[in-house]
Formats: sequence, structure tokens, C-alpha cells
Amino acid sequence: MAAERLFLDTSLLVAVSVSLHPGHAAARAYVQRARRRGDAFCISPQICREILVSITRQPVAGVAYTIEDASRLLAEWRGRCEVLTEGPETVTRWLELARRHRVMGKQLHDCNIAAVMLAHGVSRLATRNPADFKRYGIRVDAVEP
Repeated sequence: MAAERLFLDTSLLVAVSVSLHPGHAAARAYVQRARRRGDAFCISPQICREILVSITRQPVAGVAYTIEDASRLLAEWRGRCEVLTEGPETVTRWLELARRHRVMGKQLHDCNIAAVMLAHGVSRLATRNPADFKRYGIRVDAVEP
């Protein structure tokens, strides 16, 4: 049986990466189960940017990250995940999803994640924010503390 591709959201990656994060234990357990199942992890350039923004903007669970720390963390995840490209097809899908679901403002970031997933045939997402993705017709694994 081929491994299922699983897109990892920023919220999950930050929680699993920061040991003092309140959601760390649940996120870590989820990722370990997914590895044992043989799931193939995916992220996108947007997730890479969001990780750096999230962990350098302010202390996360009391831990302050420098750009060097954040870059090392991101390099680890990039080594474990397939980084899905964003191109013309992604933009087309993003605009279609935004119009169909009447998405506006900050919610367009999550809409873009769904568009990247759909453009690459990835149907499953792991996130700590499941409500943000329910409308897009993808399977959402809610990872909560």
C-alpha cells in the first residue's frame, strides 16, 4: 500500500517543534502515529514562511527564536517533507475556491493552503485549526491538546 500524502499546517508544526507549547504532546503523538502509518508529509512555501513568522514574531510558549534558530527548525522540516510548489494552477484554484466559498481577508491564507493541496492531489490536512478548512472538501485531522 502506497503512503498517503499528508499536508502539515503551521499550527501543528509549531506545536510539535516547541516542547513548551501547550499543544506539544498531542501534536508530537499525532506526528509519530502518522510516521508509523507511513504517511508522506507535505508542506508548501507558504508554510515555510508562516513557520518563520510565527516563531520569530514573539516568544512561543516562552521560547524566543532568532532567525538562525528558526532557519534550522525549518531546515529540519523541509528535510522531512515534500515541499509542494505554488504556480499558475495553484493561483487559479485559489481564486476559484475564494469565489465559490466567498473567502475574504486573512482566511485567504488558509484558502491558498487548500488550493495547493488540491492542485497536487493531496486530500488530507493535519491542523490545530480544523474549522478554518472544513469548507474546502479536504479531509481534516484535528490535532488538539
